[in-house]
Amino acid sequence: MIPWAELVLPSIRWDADHGYAKLMPDIERWLALGVGGFILFGGEREAMRALVAQLQAAATHPLLIASDLERGAGQQVKELTGLPPLRGLAALGADAVREAARLTAREARDVGVNWIFAPVVDLDNEPTNPIVQTRAFGDDPEEVGALGAAWIMACQAGGVLACAKHYPGHGRTLTDSHAGLPAVASSRLALDADLVPFRMAVEAGVASVMTAHVAYPALDASGDPATYSGPIVGHILRGELGFDGLVVTDALVMEGALQGIDEARGAVRAIAAGVDLLLYPNDVAAVARALEAAAASGTLKAERLEEAAMRRREALARIAEPMRIEPRELAEAGARGAALSRDAVQVLRGPLPASPRRVRVEVVDDDAGGPYPLPPRSVFADVLREGGVAVGAAGDLVVLVFADVKSWKCRAGLSAEHQERVASLARDATAVVLFGHARRIADVPGTCPVVCAWSGDAVMQRAAAARQLAG
Repeated sequence: MIPWAELVLPSIRWDADHGYAKLMPDIERWLALGVGGFILFGGEREAMRALVAQLQAAATHPLLIASDLERGAGQQVKELTGLPPLRGLAALGADAVREAARLTAREARDVGVNWIFAPVVDLDNEPTNPIVQTRAFGDDPEEVGALGAAWIMACQAGGVLACAKHYPGHGRTLTDSHAGLPAVASSRLALDADLVPFRMAVEAGVASVMTAHVAYPALDASGDPATYSGPIVGHILRGELGFDGLVVTDALVMEGALQGIDEARGAVRAIAAGVDLLLYPNDVAAVARALEAAAASGTLKAERLEEAAMRRREALARIAEPMRIEPRELAEAGARGAALSRDAVQVLRGPLPASPRRVRVEVVDDDAGGPYPLPPRSVFADVLREGGVAVGAAGDLVVLVFADVKSWKCRAGLSAEHQERVASLARDATAVVLFGHARRIADVPGTCPVVCAWSGDAVMQRAAAARQLAG
């Protein structure tokens, strides 16, 4: 084991062909180092449950098992419940947000996940922001704060840690921190609005906060990203907001964390700034060794490292044991998720025509081309067929526009090519379905009906098709 390796959280990503098997040698090495937990991406229900049980049994101390479940446990686990993005849930009100959080927490425990990296409490206040968009509840600080607090309390009442992200607010950025280091030039007065949801999250008892790899010169004149900023983490988050819980970095593989610095140096700087846990570095051993060396040299004070480790252990004391959901309960959860998804679908321009008998579906996929597999684009048409609609080369034209938030796109809107194609198809369409932000209606000229289904996940395709069938 390496001292302070418990402050490092490697990633484990499911492979469609090999499951988790190819990563097992790495996982064994990471466990031998003494890491403090993992972030899981993707998987099948039984496989993830078995993996987590294996990790906890092999570790020398209890592990934090995290996952990005902003859109429900089905976002990562195939057999579990998918939910609308937070922007779609927001219009349904606090009760729907609480229900979504309860469903997510319960299903997270089913597969052994005890830490959910949600909710996003950034503000959706910059239309050209390439990475927040539908992931946020909205643009009003008080409303976002209230809905974020509702999500947090319902999640944590279910025995799973919540995480408010991306502190102190990623909503104003014009650059995606996956691809570079954004700098927000806004004044401290403007940034105080962005801090409101985080302040309300702290007041709601949120267990953890995730930092943004974003620079805020009005908060720290050095230009350091928040992840490495003592003034932003120490003075504002710990001091002004009074947060004494767990602070975790966003993924250290992101370019926003690697501007002129490697992961090992960044890890030391983050801990020195007041961060507690280091998420998703590429070279786990190098980061662990850097902490060990910094502790030995005095670059990192023992008190700071001990404080970070203690916060991890205190967070573990707040979680409930894993639990298996019975098939009937899982089916009920899926039905509730489907109902929330149908309710979240909005008709932006209408009215919709009566349910068609024959339909031609055209797909404009602005989300294709990234490194990870996308949900099948056939779900919408399959649901129409199940409803008795003939889907083929002739019939009423329905245009599906997949324009979700994707880290590899580095932009908010459609590409020029896809804008042209949508404009061309819209002339003859009986309906256009947006699987993205409602503001993408600006890309649909004319008067044809437009429906917003917020994301391209299978659950939202089903919900949009149900809305189409209802007419």
